[in-house]
Amino acid sequence: MAFSTRLLAAAVSSFAVAVLLAGCASGPVGTAPESTGDPSNGPGQSSGDSDDLEGTLLDDGRLFAVVTRGSSTCVPQVDQVDADGQTVSVTLVDPADDGDRVCTADLAPRASIGALPEGVDPTKEITLQVAYGDLRDDVDLDGDPSFSGTPGSSTEYLPSAGWVDDGTLVLLTWGSSSCAPVVESVEAAGSTGTATFVTDDQQVCTMDMAPRATLIELGDDAVDDDAFTLTLVGGGLDGTVDVRG
Repeated sequence: MAFSTRLLAAAVSSFAVAVLLAGCASGPVGTAPESTGDPSNGPGQSSGDSDDLEGTLLDDGRLFAVVTRGSSTCVPQVDQVDADGQTVSVTLVDPADDGDRVCTADLAPRASIGALPEGVDPTKEITLQVAYGDLRDDVDLDGDPSFSGTPGSSTEYLPSAGWVDDGTLVLLTWGSSSCAPVVESVEAAGSTGTATFVTDDQQVCTMDMAPRATLIELGDDAVDDDAFTLTLVGGGLDGTVDVRG
């Protein structure tokens, strides 16, 4: 069973002038600190800790995120997804070169979003077999019995979040692919936290409705990742999200 980003884009196109899923994957996606990497390691190449991939389930079990490390300005896109039972093969590719793209030589975590194929049960354990350039890695995801979404069904366009590591989460929001959320500050302790986003009323944004992934680091010693609620403030995202995973 094959599933591509084109099908995910089609699922939201009726709500937008043009759904640009690739656009959501091409911009910066988080607040995790960037570290200087080896500029010879281009997109799709990796070394050291960058071989360790992480992932999580989002959108009530309809979508997933894979976290890689590399250039923060050239986020991989989910190109192809195939399922064999609860094993899901995921191929990541670098964003198309439009002639103006410059990939910075940093080594930062980036989140790439894809849709689970129909037939996969998000309430049970899932193995993502990820291929990105010459990198191959398996990412085991715990199912969540509370998920009520069905892969392949229509989204409700609500924000959601999932843990990818101790104290680190991926926040999924919906909106313009050219105006990804920018975190201004984060405060967290125990079972609650607040992420404040930059509000820019002068920013010109495309009129599409795309999924946007934002990586947020809260610190593994500061929070309880068994039951955590994140409050979103500013950037048109005001509300609360229960972090899963």
